Amino acid sequence: MEFPAIALLEFSSIAAGIEAGDAMVKRAPVQKIQSGTVQPGNFLVLVAGDVASVEEAFAAGKEVGPGALADCLFLPNVHPTVVMALGGQRQAAQEDALGIVETTSVATAIRVADAGVKGAEVSLLQLRLADGLGGKGLVYFHGLVADVETAVAIGTDVAHNHLVRHMVIPQLHAEMWDNVNGYGRFGQHFGWEAA
Repeated sequence: MEFPAIALLEFSSIAAGIEAGDAMVKRAPVQKIQSGTVQPGNFLVLVAGDVASVEEAFAAGKEVGPGALADCLFLPNVHPTVVMALGGQRQAAQEDALGIVETTSVATAIRVADAGVKGAEVSLLQLRLADGLGGKGLVYFHGLVADVETAVAIGTDVAHNHLVRHMVIPQLHAEMWDNVNGYGRFGQHFGWEAA
């Protein structure tokens, strides 16, 4: 499903997040709201729809829980691949390069993904958010080396003080591609049968 705009608010308080989500959908007729807990005990509220409604809902959410608001984003022209990645879609790849941007927040990771795919000829391989990452965000870009370098540079500029680490691996080994294309959690890789 494609949406012209999305907004996400990341709260350090679950109660504040629920209150904010309620205020958001009461104020504006968004097409979609998704909310829930993520590690490490944060609460996310994501709304999607037309630009005006999402912007109004975003403003309402920020008014409710400012003391508990850890990070937020409003993307009035979100890239369609970011929306697909938020829905859990992953691309399998074995291209020339892998670019990785690791962030301290979910909102920043989404912002990095959107900026990277808009600013460079890359594909968004994965967008991993919070759970299993201690609340961090993880963005994987793939494509030709120069393009991946551009996407990562754009992403690190967008991440500002929410950046943990970034890198470009020019030619990731085929066996590592198998791991990167997988689920991402260590235990999921073992296909060992019980003895």
